[in-house]
Amino acid sequence: MKPTWAIFFAMLTGASVCGPVNADFVGINIGAGHWSPSLSGSFNSRNGGTSIDLDDDLGINDESQTSLVLTVEHPIQILPNIRYQGFALDSSGVSTLNNDLTFNGETFNSGNRVRSSFNLSHDDLVLYYQLLDNWIDLDMGVDLKRFDGEVELSGDNITRVDVDETIPMLYLSARYDFPYSGFYIGANIRNLSLSDSTAEDSTFKLGYESSDGLGFEGGIKTFSLELDDANNLDTDIKYDGIFLNGYYNF
Repeated sequence: MKPTWAIFFAMLTGASVCGPVNADFVGINIGAGHWSPSLSGSFNSRNGGTSIDLDDDLGINDESQTSLVLTVEHPIQILPNIRYQGFALDSSGVSTLNNDLTFNGETFNSGNRVRSSFNLSHDDLVLYYQLLDNWIDLDMGVDLKRFDGEVELSGDNITRVDVDETIPMLYLSARYDFPYSGFYIGANIRNLSLSDSTAEDSTFKLGYESSDGLGFEGGIKTFSLELDDANNLDTDIKYDGIFLNGYYNF
């Protein structure tokens, strides 16, 4: 997912330029995460497609996912802080069809083997403001979620639908630091509801951050997406599972 790395290193370069100049004022958080979600749901294409179940029809495997995180906070109150996170949500499967499936104008017949790829990799660019910053942290803003993936079926024939969509989501983050311990609990909630399309991305976590800025956190992350005719694709899917992140805050 080349755009993920390009955005990540562009922000990292910008942060490294700003950091030394305002070392006492600019906060930078760099991290990486590991997420092991289960994937369920269905999808279909708008041009006469049938509803295709990810598990029952295609046997899509649940695969662990990785992410990169970079957050830059600054003292200029009129400008939002920036958080970037990239997710590589790429799953695949091989199955023998129990019934005929039609997707994107192509028919896959019962009894044939089909290879499938379901990729909803995306970048999150969050612009937010800090409303509270003490033992209780409260942030609010907007998350621009940009998808760069595809859905592909291949057997006796092959067809593919690219997923190139950017959706804005409301962003809310809350964290409570247990006094003098380094431990904290928190949650991040992103939500969108536009016409027949809805998305929700929620994280609930428990973490520890040392006095040197090294931190670890883990918890539950859920991501659901219902798209109506986005690039000729309808989806009703859900990722749900545990995650573990490591980061350095300086």
